[in-house]
Amino acid sequence: MLVPRGALFYKSIPTTLTYQWRGIMTIRRRAFAAPLIALAVCLATASASAQQAPVAHPWSNARLNPDARAKLVLAEMTEDEKLTLVFGYFGTDFPSKQFKAPAEARPGSAGYIPGIPRLGVPPQWQTDAGVGVATQGGAEKKRERTALPSGLATTATWDPELAFKGGEMIGAEARASGFNVMLAGGVDLMREPRNGRNFEYGGEDPLLAGTMVGAQIAGIQSNNIISTVKHYAINDQETDRDTGNSIVDPVAARMSDLLAFQFAIEKSNPGSVMCSYNRINGTHACEHPWLLDQVLRKDWGWKGYVMSDWGATHSTAAAANAGLEQDSGFPFDKEPYFGAPLKAAIAKGEVSRARLDEMASRILRSMFAHGLFDHPVTQAPMDLAPAMLAKHADVTRSDAEDATVLLKNDRAILPLSPAVKSIVVIGGHADKGVLAGSGSSLVYPVGGNAAPGIGPSGWPGPVMYYPSSPMAAIQRQAPNARVTFIDGSDPAAAAAAAKSADVALVFATQWAGESFDVSLTLKDGQDALVSAVAAANPRTVVVLETGGPVFTPWADKVAGILEAWYPGTAGGDAIANVLFGKVNPSGHLPATFPRSLDQLPKPSEPNSGDTSYPEGATVGYKWFDAKGDTPQFAFGHGLSYTSFAYSGLGASAANGKVTISFMVRNTGKRRGKDVAQVYVSGTGWEAPKRLGAFKKVDLAPGASTRVTLTVDPRLLAMFDGPANAWKIAPGNYKVMLGHSSLDIVQTVSVKLAARTLPVGWKP
Repeated sequence: MLVPRGALFYKSIPTTLTYQWRGIMTIRRRAFAAPLIALAVCLATASASAQQAPVAHPWSNARLNPDARAKLVLAEMTEDEKLTLVFGYFGTDFPSKQFKAPAEARPGSAGYIPGIPRLGVPPQWQTDAGVGVATQGGAEKKRERTALPSGLATTATWDPELAFKGGEMIGAEARASGFNVMLAGGVDLMREPRNGRNFEYGGEDPLLAGTMVGAQIAGIQSNNIISTVKHYAINDQETDRDTGNSIVDPVAARMSDLLAFQFAIEKSNPGSVMCSYNRINGTHACEHPWLLDQVLRKDWGWKGYVMSDWGATHSTAAAANAGLEQDSGFPFDKEPYFGAPLKAAIAKGEVSRARLDEMASRILRSMFAHGLFDHPVTQAPMDLAPAMLAKHADVTRSDAEDATVLLKNDRAILPLSPAVKSIVVIGGHADKGVLAGSGSSLVYPVGGNAAPGIGPSGWPGPVMYYPSSPMAAIQRQAPNARVTFIDGSDPAAAAAAAKSADVALVFATQWAGESFDVSLTLKDGQDALVSAVAAANPRTVVVLETGGPVFTPWADKVAGILEAWYPGTAGGDAIANVLFGKVNPSGHLPATFPRSLDQLPKPSEPNSGDTSYPEGATVGYKWFDAKGDTPQFAFGHGLSYTSFAYSGLGASAANGKVTISFMVRNTGKRRGKDVAQVYVSGTGWEAPKRLGAFKKVDLAPGASTRVTLTVDPRLLAMFDGPANAWKIAPGNYKVMLGHSSLDIVQTVSVKLAARTLPVGWKP
């Protein structure tokens, strides 16, 4: 979702409906009057009906299925009431467009769709986003809520159960805050590692991204609220995102970006899909019949509703007829396309009344299916109970701990001993807190910004540091150590301080956010800082807080590297727990770290206008495999303070299913978690291998377990465009077991018969 520049200076929301709409109706009276008057009637009715006892309607019967209940409501609705459901408003004032948020919107929220009190249809109160309950920058008062680690960090856990728990937690806070729709679930593949929103997403592999993001969506929706899955589709950079054209072969999209969405939808049944800003092969995503109707509805059989991203609608009849159900976040679009223009288009026959019925019915169905009718939100406090926030901090800390990736650990420099005598902590505002990604997903923390005043303060800022100080947590882990902080602005001073310390910890950061793309080179001379400190002290460990992959030209000079991502509300404690071995690191990379730009499919900066994809379905590690390039750190890489061994790999094919079995043993002296990764290889594929399955296991020293996995047959197939089906060619296929995409330790073969899977096949 987009929040405008200058959002920080928005004023408070007015309290009367008359004043609320006066300014905007003087701008475009003809275009806006009809939907706004209709809204006024709805809100007035809501006020009157609030004084009355609830009415029992036929669709109140929870024993009926969601389709039947939606049909019953629809039969009683007027055309204006149907139109009410398909047009949404921004939930925060927008002075530059003379917009006042509806009084019934949650203050400072992402969006609001009025309810229909006459029929007992609740409003839809929408909140951003994937890491917690966000507040838009223009709000005078900010909700202080719990932030999960970034979406990419959660994916780095490779643990769907943990992702579900995180989603369950932020969904609970959303509900407790008065929201019943959460604009979460970013699953766009990392085609472009410089994309400013990679931190919100699930990495570069469709199985991993779809599985992990799907689990989080399922957790959110367990609270009887709707979650979206977004941004549909091929939305891989922020540069020129409103008009850029992603040129991609439809077959390649089916085996990469769309497959990630397909997996996520199958695993979570999201109530809504959010279509993206960009064009795909010349057509805007929110008016793309192939994406919205053919793929989503006909091929995948998905029954929810499509909402637009804020400002992503570009037409009325074309969007409605293509499959868009809800035009979101007015006034971000140039026109209120699903307001008065849609009513006029229906009167002219440009959009049929049957299509309006389908639009309203799909929205109602999701509202029934996900509990918005049967479990209505009743309160919207600005502050949550401290006990809830404390409990939720434990959830986000566990996520951050399991997300941390130990990239390098020479001479077993980590874990640090609590008896260490002197530690110098350098850079990254580590004395204050941990970095967060910015934009519409930004969650404001309890206690406010730990490092205020870092520009930009307005959109897409503020630059936010959560008040969970790694340095303070380090001091608690080593109470007898002399711990000093150097801000890192002077590499020579940092090197001098590091020279006499037992260990030097350099915190390096990369700020990322919505509406801009980033460099893979760390800014503000941080590479020179790391090199200077490493030259002064061979016991140097770098802690990265980044939105995604970055270059590490100093990797051979330092003893240890931890990737902590954006670690969320309790990130400082999580980092210290890993550094000192209170927690054994178990994160594995969900994205490849390249050595240089020339290893990427598109070495040039993210492009404007038409953007083609020479890699097709060969995304991420598949590209490196296909080109024979060795990255700095491979997809799936992650070290531990213990060691794991695999044995007994076997694979069999029966009844159209490939089953894999093997043993995992903890061969070290510490308890730890391992991520066993299964890759598969066939003939004529886009790349030498694909991730086929994975499992995270927790083992005590010396303990072992047998792991049995199945491979989704679509990962063994090629998509046949003319046949609109998945086809597995007969022959021998390799099954490979490894610690990463490059660290393969066992390989076996399995013979498969020819098989065709319908486009909508599900496990």
